[in-house]
Amino acid sequence: MPKILVIHGPNLNLLGSREPRLYGTVTLDEIDRRLRTVAEELGVTVETFQSNHEGAIIDRLHAARGEFVATVNADVVLAAGWLRRMVDALCARPDAAAAACKMLDLEDHGRIYDAGDILRRDGACEQRGRFARDDGRWDAPGEVFGACAGAALYRRAAVMSVGGFDERYFAYLEDVDLALKLRLAGWSCVYEPAVAFHAAETSSGRLPGGHMYLVERNTLVLVAKAFPVTWLPLVAYRQAGWAYHALRERRLLWHLRGAAAAIRLLPGALRDRRALRGRARVPMEVVVPARPIRGPRAGGHPAQIAGTSGPV
Repeated sequence: MPKILVIHGPNLNLLGSREPRLYGTVTLDEIDRRLRTVAEELGVTVETFQSNHEGAIIDRLHAARGEFVATVNADVVLAAGWLRRMVDALCARPDAAAAACKMLDLEDHGRIYDAGDILRRDGACEQRGRFARDDGRWDAPGEVFGACAGAALYRRAAVMSVGGFDERYFAYLEDVDLALKLRLAGWSCVYEPAVAFHAAETSSGRLPGGHMYLVERNTLVLVAKAFPVTWLPLVAYRQAGWAYHALRERRLLWHLRGAAAAIRLLPGALRDRRALRGRARVPMEVVVPARPIRGPRAGGHPAQIAGTSGPV
């Protein structure tokens, strides 16, 4: 009988009692009971595990024996057939370590949240289709740089072979870091337009400084870990642009705090850099090809998407 391991992440043990107006009144025990009921109906076995410690979660993944691992945020609702389509997509591509899906806004099902990730040489990670209307441009399967881990399927052995997620990121860009490691190791990422609905930035808006602090910090860590020195002028240009917009939007302090926090993580990132580049099978210049950092082909931003007729 097929077996599914469901891993619940940090704080989900508080469901039902933690801010019920925002997270609802259903407890984790009730969710597990519902999972077991559905599993019985489908003829599969389900095992659940919850921990507030990322190390314990990684240990549980190591102990698992399944071929695939699905990552699904607590604020994501999967459409019917999502898992089957994602598994079929990876089974059809033995060279692929991950599958990205079409994530739509939970409040507006006609708006794209993410249709696969793009990494640019200026250090910016864009989400294909972000905030654009779901007008059919992202309905075709294909290949992308990486998957948003808010709703993705991974080949377990591939993820373990590159060390899994980097815990230093905490949130934001940890999936980009994983995608980069997989790409450097020779793996690809497929895009399957199975739908997942995401309550955008439900949790990040409650973090000190929002997501901007973590994006700034983690971008600099990612650059230190992997980017060639010759790309640093592009990174500097992007950083100047972000600082300018942060100043205009009165959040420069959090931007600077993110940059300062990255400095403390640089020694470890530089140690990882030597190991990462030493075992890379594909050159960084191939993994992150040159593309515009401004304009319609840069990817991701609504103003850029509006200037194109196809997916970017």
